Amino acid sequence: MKLKTLSIVCFLTISSMIVTSCTGLNTAQNKRMAEVKRNVGEAYMRQGDYTSALRELLEAEKLYTEDPIVHNSLGLCYMNKKRISDAIIHFKKAVAIKPSYAPARNNLGTAYLALKEWDTAIAIFKEITNDALYGTPHYPLSNIGLAYYHKGQYKTALGYYQKALKIEETFVNALRGAGRSYLALNDGRMALRYLERAVQHAPKMAQIHYELGEAYLLVGRTNQAVVSYETAVEFSPPESEVAIKAKQRIRSVRH
Repeated sequence: MKLKTLSIVCFLTISSMIVTSCTGLNTAQNKRMAEVKRNVGEAYMRQGDYTSALRELLEAEKLYTEDPIVHNSLGLCYMNKKRISDAIIHFKKAVAIKPSYAPARNNLGTAYLALKEWDTAIAIFKEITNDALYGTPHYPLSNIGLAYYHKGQYKTALGYYQKALKIEETFVNALRGAGRSYLALNDGRMALRYLERAVQHAPKMAQIHYELGEAYLLVGRTNQAVVSYETAVEFSPPESEVAIKAKQRIRSVRH
């Protein structure tokens, strides 16, 4: 009887080992397949095909749910498809899996900016700026500036844009943000200082040309303002908001 019991125990133990081994192999195989799907999805993202990217990344997620990179990429896809709530779900999953994954935290903050939840976004970006290992702190600093700009706290916004520029002096987002903040404070001279630098580094960005026109107009340099508005029209779609505003400005200045 003891021999029979021992045989059953041994059989169950060996069976358990085989199942565990197979499960381990399946998990490893799924991870490899998920990585392939993720790479294909990210290739589609680089091409701007977010629908195909989403399909591949969702398949990768089914194969292996614990990959923070997959969730971050899914979040970026949903952001580009204007599905911000879905993006936030995946950015949060990425951060939950890997709390030190600062790019996902930054993207989460950006998603809250898109929802105009300024204070939530600020709190997230401030967490990132406290991370000494984060390699590009000028991004969250500039994003904090953007949030304060939209809150109407222009001097506070300027402080963060200037911190970003101390790290990366050619960072267009911060140059433009500082220029816009000075425009909001009716300081055309200082606005020009930043917007002229911004347009050097982003010469085809219509919105900067429009804002540069506003700064020129504020300091009384009408001819240069018109040139900037015309350039804004040139680099924007005909029916875009920038083009319409620039054309209105040109008409008002000339008449």
